[in-house]
Amino acid sequence: MKRRALGGQGLEVSAIGLGTMGMTGVAGMPELYGATDEAEGIATIRRALDLGIDFFDTAEVYGPYDNEVLLAKALEDRRDRAVIATKFGFKYSIDNKIAGVDGSPENVRRSLDGCLQRLKTDHIDLWYQHRRDRAVPIEETVGAMAEQVKAGKVRFLGLSEMSAATIRRAHAVHPITAVQSEWSIWERNLEERAPDGGPGVIDTCRELGIGIVPYSPLGRGFLGGQLPDPATLPDSDYRRHDPRFQGEAYERNKRLLTVVDAVAARHEAKPAQVALAWLLARGPDIVPIPGTKRRSYLEVNAQAVHLTLTPADLAELDSVGPASGERYTERGMATIER
Repeated sequence: MKRRALGGQGLEVSAIGLGTMGMTGVAGMPELYGATDEAEGIATIRRALDLGIDFFDTAEVYGPYDNEVLLAKALEDRRDRAVIATKFGFKYSIDNKIAGVDGSPENVRRSLDGCLQRLKTDHIDLWYQHRRDRAVPIEETVGAMAEQVKAGKVRFLGLSEMSAATIRRAHAVHPITAVQSEWSIWERNLEERAPDGGPGVIDTCRELGIGIVPYSPLGRGFLGGQLPDPATLPDSDYRRHDPRFQGEAYERNKRLLTVVDAVAARHEAKPAQVALAWLLARGPDIVPIPGTKRRSYLEVNAQAVHLTLTPADLAELDSVGPASGERYTERGMATIER
């Protein structure tokens, strides 16, 4: 497995990571991408290590809490081989559903203590604020996060789905190592300039020496090329309600997939490998974290590091343009800062 430097503070990880969200679902949606299987999830994480993938992405909200517990089980006696990234920033109802965001210093400290306990480790390698709490100045949140670095409980700090302006303000308090955001062939918002016409997220990260970690690089399974008709999925599956998997938008997006399939066929590759290779080609500071619950998909994804797309391939994929439909429901989009 090839390796990449993530940010400018000394963090090095496998060129492709592993997102573990689907192994437990998220708060209020335990079967986000279908039924879960703890044993297969653990086997998938351990197989990732065998393949040289050492960058694992989890979060407090996954489960909630259960995903960090599962990752700890998988990494038992293997912690020294893994780079653990986790996230905090939500608050929960009494029945463990998402009840808003919380970037208060008090929640910073509470969340870290909890995730250290669940992950059975004395430190987190990369710790993100999952979503911006607009009621709390970013300087206060990152200041409290920086205290945890000073205390030796965290090595590097990150932000998720935040604007260029917020990233710049946060970085002035403490170096930010990575910014996580959805980015893929069909989700291109990260490439846009700021609303005021200034540098966007990508340019800001590169100016400041911050790595970029694209999540959902396979379009929630769409770019993997094997997604069943959404109408056949159970109601508990997130994609039954994802705007991009509905009606006319879904039909238009299937045409986007035909271009990915054509490029894959030319290289005798899988569509998922093309989607990941497209991201890897955008720059050496990019480390995508495709999520999967199964070893079979993991092994396909890992081979993407060996696929080199030609300039003509990249131009063809770029020409398709972004997907049709919003990437989240209205409630989800309200948590995204641009």
